[in-house]
Amino acid sequence: MISERPAQACKLAFVAALAAAGLAGLASPAWAGPENLRENLFGDRPMAPGRNTSPPVARYVSQEGDVFVLDRSQNRPLLKFQDSPEVWALKPQPAPRGDIIYKNDLGEPVLRATRLGGLTLFTDERPGGTAAALAGGGPALRLPALGPQALLERLAQASARATRAARRLIPFEADASPASSALVADAALVASEAVIRLSKKPGGLNLINRFSKVTLVEGRKPGATLHQGVMRITITPDDGLAGRPSSDRIMAAAGGH
Repeated sequence: MISERPAQACKLAFVAALAAAGLAGLASPAWAGPENLRENLFGDRPMAPGRNTSPPVARYVSQEGDVFVLDRSQNRPLLKFQDSPEVWALKPQPAPRGDIIYKNDLGEPVLRATRLGGLTLFTDERPGGTAAALAGGGPALRLPALGPQALLERLAQASARATRAARRLIPFEADASPASSALVADAALVASEAVIRLSKKPGGLNLINRFSKVTLVEGRKPGATLHQGVMRITITPDDGLAGRPSSDRIMAAAGGH
């Protein structure tokens, strides 16, 4: 139910019905990687501040075939994998030998850029890292403007995805203002991604059973907490995509990371 009041925050509470389970998730575009990874591996220069000449928004592919877009055109670098709807907000930190390490909101390394132009991607499957090569341009990663109806649809999609993964109804509730609607919708999508990832882990369904619903609220600092059966997701709209927790942080709050 949505009530609209000019210049005032709107209160939105949405409980997904089981029929919403048929809604589709967000699709990602298909990108092709370079034909010869090693020929392209060192074509990019270091991604250190002030000396980078590579495109601010670019597409990369790892030796294992992971394709992702890295957007460094904003205050916080953003990364999105081709096969996932989640956008990761990264924090660059200096490393030995002039390298730059890009970390997620748990402080874990996601990328490492060397002074010689090498780029290393760290994943759950390759915790030791795998080389990645520049493969061309990519789309800028931005939050779209959303109205109340579009927000309802995004919440329905997120609830349906989480419900299918958990094999039971997981309702989503949200407090949203016109300025925060886009980030609320994105945070709901990320929360559903966390449920999906948890469901694929050994014992993951037991962790999901620790909460009965997901609530999204605005606050001073992004985060995720589990209390009395409610997964509470806090967002900070002024921080853009960096103003909501990642699926890793939400999984950690559930005890699964």
